[in-house]
Amino acid sequence: MGKYCTLLILFLLSVGKTDAQTAKPNVIVIVVDDAGYADFGCYGGKEIPTPNIDLLAKNGTLFTNAYVTASVCAPSRAGLLTGLYQQRFGFEHNTSAKPAPGYTMKDMGMDVKIPTIGNQMKANGYKTIAIGKWHQGDEEPYFPLNRGFDEFYGFVGGHRNFFGYDKTPAREFTLFDNRKAFPESEVTYLTDMFTAKATNFIQQNKAHPFFMYLAYNAVHVPMNAKKDLVQRFAHLPEGRRAYAAMMTSLDDGIGKLMQTLKEQHLEKHTLICFINDNGAATGNYADNGPLRGLKGSKWEGGIRVAFVMNWPGNVPAGLRYDNMVSSLDILPTAVTAAGGKYTPNFKADGKNLIPFINGGNQKPPHDILFWRRGVAAAVRQGDWKLINVADNPILLFNLKTDISETTNLASKNPQKVKALLHELQQWEKKMDQPHWFSDYGDTNQIMKHKMEVVGREMEKKYP
Repeated sequence: MGKYCTLLILFLLSVGKTDAQTAKPNVIVIVVDDAGYADFGCYGGKEIPTPNIDLLAKNGTLFTNAYVTASVCAPSRAGLLTGLYQQRFGFEHNTSAKPAPGYTMKDMGMDVKIPTIGNQMKANGYKTIAIGKWHQGDEEPYFPLNRGFDEFYGFVGGHRNFFGYDKTPAREFTLFDNRKAFPESEVTYLTDMFTAKATNFIQQNKAHPFFMYLAYNAVHVPMNAKKDLVQRFAHLPEGRRAYAAMMTSLDDGIGKLMQTLKEQHLEKHTLICFINDNGAATGNYADNGPLRGLKGSKWEGGIRVAFVMNWPGNVPAGLRYDNMVSSLDILPTAVTAAGGKYTPNFKADGKNLIPFINGGNQKPPHDILFWRRGVAAAVRQGDWKLINVADNPILLFNLKTDISETTNLASKNPQKVKALLHELQQWEKKMDQPHWFSDYGDTNQIMKHKMEVVGREMEKKYP
């Protein structure tokens, strides 16, 4: 009898242990690169099928007023990865060859004193991996394995070919498998390779809570697409065909990821955040629909992005959430789901979104959001948005009635302009100065925000 009691107790303890291990959800953050706001079916896109991303939205929550913290790749990712306005630690521009006074090229990266989402999730007992594009500094101190990630499979620069190079590439273009350079002769198609790594990681780590930062470089230039998929879109204009094919590879990859979670019985136990890093680029034929402007600008088309959250049983299915949210919210949402433990002395600028979308908190997560990159700054409070760029006229829009930012209301609303400028100035006092400058200088920012500069062909002149 005593033997059977002992076995029963051990069995019950093992069951309890398993329940404890599975109490923490896995977390996957999927970042896509330079996609158009109107190119996702769930955001109204008709031209390019995105069934898997649409299903993610159908079974989760879609955010209609979601923003990133910058309209270019590197600072946008720095904000997402830290949960902080990247201006707090001087990461205001894409990495460049122009350090600010008092800094050197060795300072060109995400400040090593700032914990990343990888650090935060490790502090909560998670296995962590970064897959895909990094773009947070080329030097060794900024390498993902030194920034809170147990594994890395990707490249450290801002872009690279999707197919293999004929010659050994520079470090920023090298595909790394942890610290080992992956042979270029074995590179097939990068989007597919990142998906394969992601699915393999899920299969290998299904028994332990994991955090995955899956940063596809699709659909960033170069416009490298698989030929069979390009042929599928022969009815589209020539430049748009490759973009559509790259979007299809991306959507197919997300479908395989979801299928793997289902096969491993993890789909109900995984929080997924899907977000675009900034608006459509000038050179990739992406479509922002009704949003004015493109990548690099403070127009809505530069900073408002597709953002979907999925976690069956915890995140409402089929909800369109209209209050203003930010990529800053991903880190605190993930950490709270993981157990709520931050690294010492850390305070996020974002909010845990779960109580807001579940209706437990009826207030909007953010009343106000800010942007700054060099001479161009912006603030949105409620429906009002102000853009302030160097010596250009102040721009003021009511996004509720003018989502395309066609009518400058600044002269008719001087008190609103004054109030928003004050809010922007108070925020800027809390930020650091840029640790480096943009390779493009200030002129492009000034020209890009003139009311008369409208459309891709004009914006191409000011990348």
